[in-house]
Amino acid sequence: MTIDLSDYEKGEKLHGNYEKALAKVQKRLSHIHYAHIVHRRRAIVAFEGWDAAGKGGIIQRLTAEWDPRYYEVWPISAPTQEELAHHFLWRFWRRLPAQHNIAIFDRTWYGRVLVERVEGFAGKAEWERGYAEINDFEAQQVTAGTTLVKVFVHVTQKTQDKRLKDRLEHPWKRWKTGLDDYRNRAKRPDYLEAMHEMFKRTNTEHAPWIVIDGNDKKSARITALTAIADALEKHVPMTPPELDPEVEKVAKKALDL
Repeated sequence: MTIDLSDYEKGEKLHGNYEKALAKVQKRLSHIHYAHIVHRRRAIVAFEGWDAAGKGGIIQRLTAEWDPRYYEVWPISAPTQEELAHHFLWRFWRRLPAQHNIAIFDRTWYGRVLVERVEGFAGKAEWERGYAEINDFEAQQVTAGTTLVKVFVHVTQKTQDKRLKDRLEHPWKRWKTGLDDYRNRAKRPDYLEAMHEMFKRTNTEHAPWIVIDGNDKKSARITALTAIADALEKHVPMTPPELDPEVEKVAKKALDL
C-alpha cells in the first residue's frame, strides 16, 4: 500500500478520557512485555519521524509499566569515529535485543536513506544501496524470530514550528533543541521526498510501516501505543504461565494457605 504523509495531517482530537485510555493500553502493554519475558521472545520497536514530532513522549509512555531489566532504549545520533569505520548497520547489530528483551530505537538505520541522503553524508551509490541492505537486515531479524515494529510519527510544518517555538520559550525544554532542528526544517521538501521514497521501497510485507498522525499529542500517543501493542501481541503467546507445582507447595506451606 502506498503511504502518503499528507493523509496523516488531520490532527484529530482524542475521543474519550485520555488518562483512562492511557492506563488501559499501558496495562495491556505490561502484559505483553511479561509475555515476551516468560516466553523468551525478542522484539524491536523502531521510531522515525520529524524533529518535535513526539517520539520521545510516545517512548516514555510505551515503557512506563515495563520491567527495566528487559528492555533498552537506544537514542541514535551521529555515528562515532569507531562506527564510521564499519558498515552503517554495524552499530545496530551491536544493539539487537537478546531473548526476552525488547529494543527500542529512537531513530534508526533509516538515517542512511534520510538524513545521510539529504545532508550528503552518504553518496548516492551508498544510500541507493541502503534500501536493499536495510530490507535484508530487517528480513534477517524477522526470520530469526524477532518481532519488528516500525513507527513513523508525522507532523505538519505548522505543528513542528509551534513546538520548536515552545522549546525556545520554555527554560526546561531548551536542551531539546539545537541547530540541527533548523537545518532539517529548511530542507523539509528534500526530506519529504526521501521519506516517501523510503516508504515506497521499505514498506515490506515482513516489516510494514505504521504511520502516526502526531499533530495532536494525546491522540498520537494512544494511537501509537495501541498499534504497537497490536503488532507485538501477534507474535507472542498471551497465555499466562502455569504456577510451578513445587513453588505452589512451598508457598502454601510458608504462607499457611
